[in-house]
Amino acid sequence: MEESEKKPEKATKKIDPLKMYFNSDTQRAIVAFQEANDKKERDKLYVEEILPAFEKLVENLINIHKFAGLYDSYDDLKNDCVNFLFETIGKFDAARGTNAFSYFNVVAKNWLIIKTKQKSQKTKRNISLDDSSLMSTYERNIVDEHNTLPSQDLLFEDIRSIEGITTILYDIRNIAKTENELMCINSIITIFENIDDIDLLNKNAILLYMRELSGLSPKQLTTTMQVIKKYYRKVKIEHQKDG
Repeated sequence: MEESEKKPEKATKKIDPLKMYFNSDTQRAIVAFQEANDKKERDKLYVEEILPAFEKLVENLINIHKFAGLYDSYDDLKNDCVNFLFETIGKFDAARGTNAFSYFNVVAKNWLIIKTKQKSQKTKRNISLDDSSLMSTYERNIVDEHNTLPSQDLLFEDIRSIEGITTILYDIRNIAKTENELMCINSIITIFENIDDIDLLNKNAILLYMRELSGLSPKQLTTTMQVIKKYYRKVKIEHQKDG
């Protein structure tokens, strides 16, 4: 057979880098997470096997579809979406034969579309920070919170800040009014007091720890955290006056 008659070689099939992260092992880890009763086992499965896949999946969607343009920051959008995926782990049903990658890809994409549309609508409103009379009560609270709360990075980088925050947290516990508030603030105190002992601690895993420690549902935790933030602003101002 002459050279010109040789059959062309088959092209090498390209491997999607994302599927190297979110693959059958990830699906196995998700099913194991759903079935696990031990907290440490669930934490290990999520942070070591599921979280990296979720992060890569969300990063891929944001970069391809340019979702980050309308959000506060790339990291905020990514972290919020990853946390939402965590909340939906229990809804995935492997028994139906659904591929975990396909399922969470659709869930993440739909969430990103909804959130960026909401953000687009909000950006159409322009309010001057110098004229609080034009703001709603919610908007004034957001401005107050921004002026009062230090960034997460500063809190975790400065051990003196952690010690100061812990003192404030105990004061907040003394004024907590409901059982949910007590469970929420106790979970926060536990995390702050055991930072060095929590091997898997990172920004995305904090929400997981708080849910496990408090026993509150995502909705209960979100609602209660809004109350805790108000307590925090009040107590912090009192500490500044005393100092």
